[in-house]
Amino acid sequence: MKEEGMRVRRCKVLYLESREEVTFDLGDLLAGGTGARRARSWIALAPHLGGEYVVDALAREVLGGLSPEQWSEPADLPDGWQPKLKELIDCGLVLADQADADDPRRARDEALRRSHWHPLSALAHGLTRWNGVDAVEAMQSTGTETADKLRDVLGPPPPERAIRGDIVSRVALQRSASNGFDDLLRRRATCRNFDRSRALPLASLTQVLERVFAAQAVVPVTPDTVFLKKNCPSGGGLHPVDAYVVVRDVAGLDPGIYYYDPIEHALGRLPDPAMPLEKLMCEAVAGQTWFADAHVLAIMAPRYARNFWKYRQHAKAYRAVLLEAGHLSQTLYLSATEAGLAAYVTCAINETCLDEALGLDPMNEGVLAVCGFGWRGGTMDTMELDPLGTVWQP
Repeated sequence: MKEEGMRVRRCKVLYLESREEVTFDLGDLLAGGTGARRARSWIALAPHLGGEYVVDALAREVLGGLSPEQWSEPADLPDGWQPKLKELIDCGLVLADQADADDPRRARDEALRRSHWHPLSALAHGLTRWNGVDAVEAMQSTGTETADKLRDVLGPPPPERAIRGDIVSRVALQRSASNGFDDLLRRRATCRNFDRSRALPLASLTQVLERVFAAQAVVPVTPDTVFLKKNCPSGGGLHPVDAYVVVRDVAGLDPGIYYYDPIEHALGRLPDPAMPLEKLMCEAVAGQTWFADAHVLAIMAPRYARNFWKYRQHAKAYRAVLLEAGHLSQTLYLSATEAGLAAYVTCAINETCLDEALGLDPMNEGVLAVCGFGWRGGTMDTMELDPLGTVWQP
C-alpha cells in the first residue's frame, strides 16, 4: 500500500490483551485429556473505536512499530508491513492523513488527542459503553430476574459486611434520635412504578432541577475562567456534568429533549430525535420499561475536557467525574422525595443512541447515567426494594 502523498500513524491510545478462550472438546476427553480446548489470541483495544479486534503477529509488529504522534510515509516502512497497513487502516487502528475528514473514527481519535484523557481511563470509558443492549432480556435469558434466582444461578454472594479477624476491641455506638432528615432518608427508595395518569406540575420539575443542577453562585476568576457553586461537590470545583432533560409528561411543557442551563436556570429545546421519544427512551435505558416510563428523565453527560483542563492525563480525573455523578443522583433522589415524588438512577443504559440523539462526541462529553423522577404509582407492578415499609405499607 503506497498511495502517493499519504501518511500514516497509529491511533493515540492502544492496548493489546492476550486472551484465552476455553471450549469443550469431546474427542480430547475420550482420548484421556481434560476435554478443554484452549485457544489464545491477541486482542487490540482502542477507546476511540469502542470495540475489540483480533490481531495477528504481523499486525502487532506494525502497531508496535508505528508512532502514535509522528506521521510516516508508507514507502519508508518495511516492505513486509505493506499487506497489513490497509487492513489496519480499514479497522481504524492505523489512521491515514488522507482519510475522509468526516470519518467518525478519525474524529474520535482527534478528540482523544485534544482532551487529555489518562489512557487507562479512556480505555475503560470507551469500551464499556453499550449499544443495543436489552438488560431485561439478558436477565430473563440467564434466569437472574430476582434475588432468589440470582442466588440459584451464581451461588451465594460475598458477605453483606466485611468480616475482620484482626479487630482488637469494639466500641458500641448509641443510635441518634431521629429527626426530619432521617425520615427523608428512610423515604428514599428507587421507583420502578410511575403514575402517568397525571402530569407532573412544572413547578415540581423546576424545583428539582434548581436544587440538583443549578448554579447557586457564579465565580468569575477572569472573563474566560469561571467557576460555579452548586449543591453537590465536584473535583476541583469544575462541575463538568451537564444535564439534558427528557420531558415525557409535564404540565405546560411540550414533550421533548431539553438542555438545562445551570446559570440561567432555563430549558433549551433541542431538535426532535430521529426515532419517537418513547422508543428512544426505552432503548436508552436498555429495555427497562419501568424506568423509561418516568415523567422526566435527567441525562447526566460530563464534558470531560472541562475536568481534564486541570487534571491532565491524571489517573484520578475520571474517577472524580464518576463520584460527581453519584453526588448528583443522590441529591436528585432526596430532592424528589422531599417534594413528594419518586426517583431512580441507572447506569444500565445504551449510551450510543443517547449520544447520537444529543449530538455528543463520547470522548468529549458522552452520556454517563440516567436519572428519572415523577409521581409514584399506586400499585407495585414491578418489584421495588422498600424493607422499611416507608413507601409501600407491609
